[in-house]
Parts: sequence; C-alpha cells; structure tokens
Amino acid sequence: MSSNAANGRQRPGPARPAGGQELRLSSLGRPNSIVNQFSFWDDRYEGRRLFAELLGTFFLVLVAAGGGMVNARFGGHVIPASARVVAPALMVMATILFMGTVSGAHLNPVVSAAFALRGDFPWNRVPAHVTAQFAGAVLAALVLWGLIGRHGSAGLTLPGAGISTPIAMIWEMVLTTGLVSVILGTASGAQQVGAFAAIGVGSYIALAGLWGSPVSGASMNPARSLGPALVLGDWTAWWAYLAGPAAGAVLAVGIAWILRGPGGGRQSRWAAQGTLGTLWRPGSAGAPPDPGSGPPGEPPAAGHGA
Repeated sequence: MSSNAANGRQRPGPARPAGGQELRLSSLGRPNSIVNQFSFWDDRYEGRRLFAELLGTFFLVLVAAGGGMVNARFGGHVIPASARVVAPALMVMATILFMGTVSGAHLNPVVSAAFALRGDFPWNRVPAHVTAQFAGAVLAALVLWGLIGRHGSAGLTLPGAGISTPIAMIWEMVLTTGLVSVILGTASGAQQVGAFAAIGVGSYIALAGLWGSPVSGASMNPARSLGPALVLGDWTAWWAYLAGPAAGAVLAVGIAWILRGPGGGRQSRWAAQGTLGTLWRPGSAGAPPDPGSGPPGEPPAAGHGA
C-alpha cells in the first residue's frame, strides 16, 4: 500500500477537459460516432449518406430495369415474369440491411419526401438525396445499355396493354400509398421492428409487383422509372410515374398521422436518417459490451429501423 493510500489521499489523475471539449474528445477512436442524438444536422457525413443513396438506387435499378433488358437480350423467356418483379424486392431488402444505418436507405424520392413530411427527415437534405437517387438510376441504366444494348422498351415501366396513362397513374398512386405506409409504419417507434423492416418493405414490393405489374409496371419510384426513360430517350407516360407515386406518398403520410399521430420520434428519426454507426460499440472481438460507451442521449443496445 502506497503512502498516499495509507494517508487516505489519492494521487490526482490527469485533468479532464470540460464541456463540449470532453464530448469532442470522447468521439476519438469511435469510427462514425457522433456525440448527440441530433447528429443528422451535422453535415460532416453528408457525402457518405449521399453516396449510400446513389449506390443503393443504382443496385435497385440495375435489377429492376436489368431484368427486362436481360430477358429481351436473350429471347424474352430467360427470366420468368414473377422473378422479374420479385428480384427488385429482394434487392431492396438486402440494401436496407447492408446500408440502412448509413442513410436510411430511402432509394426513392417520394420516400425521402414522405419522411420529411412526417418530420423525421430535414427538408434541406431532400434535394441532395433525390439528386443522388436519380443519379444512381441513370448510372444503372447507362451500365445496362453499355453492356447489353438497348432492346426496344425493355427496362422501362409502361402502362400495360389497353391501360391508359391516367389509369396507370392512379394505379401507381394506390400501390405507392401501400408501400410508403409500410415504410413509415415499420420506421415508427411504436413497432420497434428494427432491421425486420427490411422484410416488411421487401415483401410489400414483391406482392405489389406480382399482381400490379401487368397494369402499370408497379414502379412506385420516380427514380426507377424516369432514370431509364432519360437514358433510353422514351418518355411514354412518364408523368404517371411521377404524379402517381408523389400523390401516394402524401396519402400515406396522412394515413400515418391518423394511425400514430405526428412523427418526429427518436426511433423514426433513426430509421429515416440513419445512425452512421453511432450505436456501434468499440472493443476487441469477444469483449463484453460497455453499456456506457454510447453517445450521450442514446440508450445502450438500442435498435433502429431501416
């Protein structure tokens, strides 16, 4: 026992920084960590979020438009119709799981707008996210065109045989109302479904596509429809795939308000905005988690939606 301990005194430790300086230093060594629950207003990681939206939408459109283009390239019977509508749903599910915590994995301009209308996403971030989503869609269409060529209207979303553009627009509105309702519902703190949101969203896209695709193509996503239209230069019925999903998203926000009241809760903000790994706990492999190691204002081991 040291003389200081024997005398009831402790050797003074190093001085601790106070206030905001301590919070800033506490984030050192924690990749992607942010030190408060309002961190999404900090634009230091905006480039990463926008890249995530571009990449995720790229993969979505690569599958959604690519199914029809590959099918046309190899005779029209290589990929069954059911597989062409289920594949985008599986891609959305996988994308939510692998990058939902970075940007919220909207992958759809009307989803970004719906989250903003609910108060879960800042409006000043919407234009950049929508631009990234359209850029990802255009890039996917360019890659497909460059690799397998253009084959008529393959890869576009168009009204089915005998379906007028207004009917296609209303159809897209109805389908999108359901999609955005599922997204907002699984993002809500009332459900606390976390990563299982990917299953709900992917399941809805697959089911809507299986019965709705023959009527309008079941796009439910202006970026998915207008990106390939821009690249392929075919604007047939384009406004149906902009107005329909936009109207459906607004209706879904109204439904969410009726079901759950105003948005803006912490759980729904995490789902809409992503957490950029702020709930990640540093430590060696196999080490028990430190309950107190999270950023201030966030509970340990809390889940979040996608």
